[in-house]
Amino acid sequence: MDRKHVKQNDSGEASATVVGPSADEGQEVPVTSGLLRRLGALLYDAFLVFALWWAWASAMQLIFGTDTNQLVDNRVQIDPVLGAIRFSGMMLGAAAFYIWFWMRTGQTLGMIAWRIKAVNVEGELMSMKQGILRFLLAWPSFFCFGIGYLWLYVDRNGDALHDKFSGTRVIVLSKSARSF
Repeated sequence: MDRKHVKQNDSGEASATVVGPSADEGQEVPVTSGLLRRLGALLYDAFLVFALWWAWASAMQLIFGTDTNQLVDNRVQIDPVLGAIRFSGMMLGAAAFYIWFWMRTGQTLGMIAWRIKAVNVEGELMSMKQGILRFLLAWPSFFCFGIGYLWLYVDRNGDALHDKFSGTRVIVLSKSARSF
């Protein structure tokens, strides 16, 4: 049976020294984040993304005015072209938010609060390709009954499906780690 000894490395990240038959003696492996931390960070970030979406929708409303909307049978209907532009802008804004933070520091604001960091499998900041792939795969991971996130309970490394396919991981930072 493997034993784990959690300690802090030079960069302030928590790591586990795994001792046992499945690991080399004294090998350090970062501790992978659990589901609750990930969902907590996702909830914090959702407030920020919703604020970005609200700002985008408000800007669209100011630019194109209210006469592009109609109330039909107590439902607001908007012009299909403007609806597509609004939706595209919202998705691009969310993608820019996540990918920029992941590539710059490995942490969104929610991830800073929950002391987790998204990195590539080598423990370095992810590339743009990995960030885009991770962002695109995280949506179905969440909206297909959370199966992509629940995969971390099955995976031996504790990675979610979108982490596996994008070559990334989410690790836990120590309390003394610097956020930026």
